[in-house]
Formats: sequence, structure tokens, C-alpha cells
Amino acid sequence: MKMAQSAIEDPEINVAPLIDMVFLLLVYFMAVASFIRSEADLGIRLPGMVAQAETVDMTDEQMIEVRETGRVFLNQREFDTPDSTELPELVTLLVRYRLASEAARTEPMITIWAEDAARHQRVIDVMNACAAAGITNVTFTATSE
Repeated sequence: MKMAQSAIEDPEINVAPLIDMVFLLLVYFMAVASFIRSEADLGIRLPGMVAQAETVDMTDEQMIEVRETGRVFLNQREFDTPDSTELPELVTLLVRYRLASEAARTEPMITIWAEDAARHQRVIDVMNACAAAGITNVTFTATSE
């Protein structure tokens, strides 16, 4: 007895729903993504080694310390919580400092001192707080005062 063989069709994949899903996922991730300002946008000027012939009167500068635990201190006073990335209390005080410096016709200066084991992202958070306050003269130090 001979059986009739049915014609075997090649399987096909319908690509249209796959493309629709890819676009939906793309739109979802674009809508949910949060934008973080990268370090390259901060406009950092690194200090150079220049010999001074005469003494220079330094303006009043503020010292920001970044500890290993993520705590941020401005002149021995702690600001915000260690997990706060926006640092709103620090930004508010830095804005007041910048306005007071502008009223006194001096340039606001910030020195950042970070412990060796401090996270780099926390230092970037402090730099972002300075940028949000409109302070561009930021330096770093390796030793505490």
C-alpha cells in the first residue's frame, strides 16, 4: 500500500511583529532612561606647574571633603546623605557662597579633598553640585588642611 506524501512546506518566520517589538522596546528604554551629565561636560582646567615670582593674595576658598563612607563635608559641616547623588543642601549653600563672592567682587573658589578610598562617582557628584551652583573655579588637593 502506497501512502501519498503531502508536500512539505518550508517554514516561514513573519518578521513584521518582531520589528514592531524592537521599536516598542526602543521607545520604552528611551522614555525610561535618565540622563547623567558626563564628566567631559564639566570643563575642568587642570593646574599647571608655574613658578611664582611674587606672592599672590588668595581669595577666600571653601574646602569640600569627600570621605570614604560617601559623606560630604564643607568646612567640617556635613551635607546631605551618603546616598544622595544630587546633593541639594550642598548646592543651595554653594549658590549662596557664589552670590556672596560676586557681591564682594571676588571669584568663588572650591577645593575638593577626597580620601584615597572614596568612590570616584561621589567626587563627580560634588563636581556636579559645583557646576549646578555656577562655580567653575574648582581645584583638587591631595592633603587635608
